[in-house]
Amino acid sequence: MQKKIQSAPTIVYPESDGKPMAETDRHRDQMIDYIQMLKHHFQHADDVYVSGNLLMYYEEGNPRKSISPDVFVVFGVAKKLRDTYLIWEEANTPDFVLEVASPSTFTNDIGKKKDLYASVLSVKEYFIYDPMGQIVPSFIGFRLIDGVYQEISFVNERLPSTVLGLELGEHEDVLRLYDPNTSQWLQTPSERAETAEIRAENAEAALAEALSKLERLQAE
Repeated sequence: MQKKIQSAPTIVYPESDGKPMAETDRHRDQMIDYIQMLKHHFQHADDVYVSGNLLMYYEEGNPRKSISPDVFVVFGVAKKLRDTYLIWEEANTPDFVLEVASPSTFTNDIGKKKDLYASVLSVKEYFIYDPMGQIVPSFIGFRLIDGVYQEISFVNERLPSTVLGLELGEHEDVLRLYDPNTSQWLQTPSERAETAEIRAENAEAALAEALSKLERLQAE
């Protein structure tokens, strides 16, 4: 009798861990705005992937070895939609990570996550920010030097990110991104929409004025 050849079981890497995206509206809005600001900033770079709240698996064959950074940026990978991020398939780990912390998550953010980002994922820069100001310090950043995280010093009340070429700092009581090349804060999606609306209204007014002037000249 022939022996039946059994195929290896298929390993499933879930797309959700069943946990909520964020604890509060402020935490959620901070994450979304940061992801969208970074996506817009790197929109013309095909090899820069910006995401967040996405399950990242870092050990092939072990679905329990996963983490979900609130915001992260990876250089050198394709810009495309992903259901999960599999380190062994992408061959690149995040270069930048931001965790939006709370009193209930801070111990993990500054402990196990920090160790994992440094020793396993080799994340070049890691930032932790508490939008509620309940943690001391409420904003801190680290840069990976020789495999060990060194705390980043504030410059002009902002933490510089050499990876992004940007600076992280509070602007109007919200963590934002500052571009030292343009000396301007990156706009949030709502601010960009408002700016576009103002430009459209100004263009419409300019067109109406031009048509009115043409009518007066024709009348003369």
